[in-house]
Amino acid sequence: MESATPVIVAIDGPAGTGKSSTSKAVAAQLGLSYLDTGAQYRAITWWMVSNGIDIDDTSAIAAAAGKPEIVSGTDPEGPAITVDGVDVAGPIRTPEVSSKVSAVSAVPEVRARITELQRSIAASAEQGIVVEGRDIGTTVLPDADLKIFLTASPEARAARRSGELKGSDVHSTREALIKRDAADSSRKASPLAKADDAVEVDTTELTLAQVIECVVTLVEEKRAGK
Repeated sequence: MESATPVIVAIDGPAGTGKSSTSKAVAAQLGLSYLDTGAQYRAITWWMVSNGIDIDDTSAIAAAAGKPEIVSGTDPEGPAITVDGVDVAGPIRTPEVSSKVSAVSAVPEVRARITELQRSIAASAEQGIVVEGRDIGTTVLPDADLKIFLTASPEARAARRSGELKGSDVHSTREALIKRDAADSSRKASPLAKADDAVEVDTTELTLAQVIECVVTLVEEKRAGK
């Protein structure tokens, strides 16, 4: 594939909208790097839990925020993540980490640390990068070339997420997602929000392939116009 104009793409939205699957596929298709920022917050949460940090003690979390060394791979075909040299791609997806990540990621010192890490990764992506998360277009990369905000109904998101979690109850999954949205949208530090200049894509009635096609088209149009 000939080298095209580097482009920084920010994809935000709540859980279960297809952010990760879409972002990875778009990056792979267009030869871009990929960064799952949620995995970084999960990684620092995993480290806090593993090291006995009290998740209810924000000052303890803040004091420890700079300690773990988090390294994110940016290959969309196999995005790796390590903490202090340990592969944590599996451990960070456990229910225990999932239930604590909102609390840890709401601490300003944690957000400052991870945001700095995300900006350095995006800046070093020579071919361009797709960065997915909750505050990328608003806080992390406000000057991104293209901002996309994925949405979907709570019902559709719960059905997808419970499908991913194999056999989990759709109703309880829906309740957990709504609770997570409320926590992420109301936190003081970089809340989940749609950037004013973001393109909103409602994925409720779309297949994953259709969402990917839509985003690829948006990126290609942006590249052509640069």
